[in-house]
Amino acid sequence: MIPLKGGRTGGIPLDFLPMAQIREIKKRIKAVSTIERITKTMQMVATAKFTSALQRARATRPYTDSIRDLVGKLAASVGDDLENPLINGAMNAESKELLLVVSSDRGFCGAYNSHILRISTRHYKKLAADGMSCELQCSGKKGGAYFGFTGMNVAQQYTFGDKPEFETISEVADELIERFTAGEFTSVRVAYMRYESNARQIPEIMQLLPMKIEEAIELDDSETSATGYEFSPSAEAILEELLPRAVKTSLFQAINDAVVSEQVMRMIAMKAASDNAKGLGRTLKRDYNRARQGKITTELTEIVSGAAALD
Repeated sequence: MIPLKGGRTGGIPLDFLPMAQIREIKKRIKAVSTIERITKTMQMVATAKFTSALQRARATRPYTDSIRDLVGKLAASVGDDLENPLINGAMNAESKELLLVVSSDRGFCGAYNSHILRISTRHYKKLAADGMSCELQCSGKKGGAYFGFTGMNVAQQYTFGDKPEFETISEVADELIERFTAGEFTSVRVAYMRYESNARQIPEIMQLLPMKIEEAIELDDSETSATGYEFSPSAEAILEELLPRAVKTSLFQAINDAVVSEQVMRMIAMKAASDNAKGLGRTLKRDYNRARQGKITTELTEIVSGAAALD
């Protein structure tokens, strides 16, 4: 396409733009206007989904924190005698790690997928450099497509959608717990985008198994870990019930945080695209008006010159 103007156009004056060029500008104006309407609509949809996802994530956060706090207190009361594979790891576990990567099913969400896939790839390569194998599992089509392109084998592909169900996450967690306690993995980690605020989302790799009790509890100075409590049934028996539930809720919370982060980043990306389209539309309209005025001036000059020549 012939450039439009001055420094952007290779020095072609607007007065000499052909009519075909002016029609091309008009077509571009219409195309940019259509893009602006589409991105504006996508921004509104992302905003609605973000609001819904944020409500779900905030609703599950107190339960997740409470159950992890309770598990921490129980584990602290048992002390060094605690023996549970979900905390201590399985005996004779293979030198292998499982990494679950939480990506998106759709694009147009800014740098969301690139951040997650970058830290996942870096972690995968670090394990390989340390002589440790890693099994990749992935949630979302974008992550699966990326790993397929780079030649990294994905053992399992999940799709949780914009409204992940706890039952679905629970089934995945049950499988991870079963394989971990059987000694297939030394650890299970989740690469996801942690949501902190609308302006801050942090990609991180969370250790799901074995559970880190020291991160699950912060005792007050007045609390002690081994005195003042009597448990019925025993603390070990209660932990047998609570630990799998804590793993499931932690995974569910991570997935919810990832969905919130995806929607807020899509909302921001679509707003930026709408603003860019609006700015480009204004520039094209200005160039169109200048080109049209230049053609009119040229035609009037030709008419006046022709009339003068006849006289």
